[in-house]
Amino acid sequence: MPRVLVEVDPSLRALLPRRERSGRLGREVATTETVAHLLQSVGVPRTEVGEVLIDGRRVERDALRTTHLLDAATAVVRARRRPQRHSGRFLLDVHLGALARRMRLLGVDVAYDPGADDPELAERSAADGRVLLTRDRGLLFRSAVPDGALLRSDDVDEQLRDMLDRFALELTPWGRCLRCGAVLTRVSAAEVAAELEHGTRRTYCSFSRCTGCSQVYWRGAHSRRLDAIVEGARKPDGRRITENRHTGDR
Repeated sequence: MPRVLVEVDPSLRALLPRRERSGRLGREVATTETVAHLLQSVGVPRTEVGEVLIDGRRVERDALRTTHLLDAATAVVRARRRPQRHSGRFLLDVHLGALARRMRLLGVDVAYDPGADDPELAERSAADGRVLLTRDRGLLFRSAVPDGALLRSDDVDEQLRDMLDRFALELTPWGRCLRCGAVLTRVSAAEVAAELEHGTRRTYCSFSRCTGCSQVYWRGAHSRRLDAIVEGARKPDGRRITENRHTGDR
């Protein structure tokens, strides 16, 4: 079979087999294979790729699955530019529960179902127009996934920093439920009094309720820890954060 010389962007080389991380590698491919097949053979999900140059001819990310290699001799794989376009709606896999909670704290529309398997995640990502975030690169190789991002760190702080850099999110802290991700709405103390402990009713006067699961929130004892996460999301590049501070702990 023909052999294609592949040159991979430095920022993507950590995804290559260890012995090939110089970034220049060869692959035998059938002429009927697509560029997406070539990327999968070297271990790079198309969600991480901005464009590929096939013998100098640019192939955009949207065409990777439909462009055949034919008699190609070289392929240059370029990383996706940051910040990248996105729908503003995200879906996280089972391993990213802590990140889901933090992104919701910052007001990002995040769906998270720890019981969903890979086929369900791929289908929901497509059906709902959500960007799929995962630690599992195999999930991003599924053809049903329209867009996504591979998180390379197990540390939630690193994961959040990566997301803030990659997507340039419009943040509205304290506006979503940490449990289910639905929008919060302000309520009076009288409306939720029956659901509160006596000490809470006596100490706090500002409350909100989730429009999805009805969870009640207030600025509780753990708000300082959450404040630190919100402040940490403020970037020196001037990212605008719209304040909506009526979420607290329960």
